[in-house]
Amino acid sequence: MITLLDRYLFRQLAGALLAVTIGLAALVWLTQSLRFIELVLDRGLSFWVFLKLTGLLLPGFFAVIIPITTFVVTLFIYVRLGSDRELVVMRAGGLSQWQLARPALVLGGVAMLACYALNLWLVPASQAAFRGWQFEIRNQLAAILVQEGVFASVGDDLTVYARYRDPDGTLRGILVHDARERGAPVTVLAEAGRITSTPNGPRVTLLNGVRQQVERAAPPANAPPGTPGVERLNVLSFAENSLDLTRAARPVDGRYRNAQERSIGELLSPDPAENIPLRDLRRFRAEATQRLVNPINVIGFCLVALATVLTGEFRRHGGGFHLFVGIAIVVALLALGLMANNLGARDNALLSLVWLTTALPILVSVWVLAGRPGWARLPFTGGRRAAADQG
Repeated sequence: MITLLDRYLFRQLAGALLAVTIGLAALVWLTQSLRFIELVLDRGLSFWVFLKLTGLLLPGFFAVIIPITTFVVTLFIYVRLGSDRELVVMRAGGLSQWQLARPALVLGGVAMLACYALNLWLVPASQAAFRGWQFEIRNQLAAILVQEGVFASVGDDLTVYARYRDPDGTLRGILVHDARERGAPVTVLAEAGRITSTPNGPRVTLLNGVRQQVERAAPPANAPPGTPGVERLNVLSFAENSLDLTRAARPVDGRYRNAQERSIGELLSPDPAENIPLRDLRRFRAEATQRLVNPINVIGFCLVALATVLTGEFRRHGGGFHLFVGIAIVVALLALGLMANNLGARDNALLSLVWLTTALPILVSVWVLAGRPGWARLPFTGGRRAAADQG
């Protein structure tokens, strides 16, 4: 039965969780989106496109921070209630430990379901859209968005420069440096040209130019073994020439998708036709395990906060130690979880450690909240003072 106190506690917890989660996600988004500001400055993309591109990162941020923010909110709200003696009054009214913890556990359950929705559906979809869009911008559209007087890089092996652009889109004073063919870079200079979009990617049509390529000729037949070939510069003048600016030879649909872009089904049972390396298969299984386990950490961290706060004596200015103990435990759990996941990615037989690091805090916290004998004698629960009083 839902009581007035349940609504009161749940309203405080839910409001704080919403505010902290949105604020922290905005902060993380701001720091991470700075990596893509060059797409606006160097590639000529509009700020609106930049916002839509980086906005696709938000589901991944929420999936990571919700377990942490749930713990932080639960810990701080209950410590504040204890410092204000509200928990003392609630206990005096006959509420048990589990009745006090019920609103936080309900909120944790809602947050856990939200994490599952993110991990199983929204995050893979947003990551696939983000990486596909990023690939298209960097390898296809970047060449179309050539800015006058700017060296525009399409990947690390193709550079396009135009001195200025006519109102009709014609480029003047063009330089193209193409290093996609290993060992035989090509430099093209042209008076004018125009970039057009084709099904296979952008293509530049150059007029009245020179094509320069350095080639290594074979050594003479009578040369001693091991003699390197002679480098030779080939120069070709042309009236019209076309050059594909697509960085990759394969189409966008053939882009290799990493673990974050795949659904749970694709991670656990990938298509054999993709010929995925064994190393990536191990990473896929580790990613699938992490998606299934991470939402459960919401309940685990919430129980850790409750076990830390509700099992001790409350003093008006004595909540700092509870905060320290709870934060230290969760930091240790996060470190153990990260280590277990890294080990599991290398050897899938160790993925059971990921489940262990998730289940252990839940079991221990339930044991503590149930008031098991011996726990009350631990120093940070207030048992030391109780023992002294009995003496």
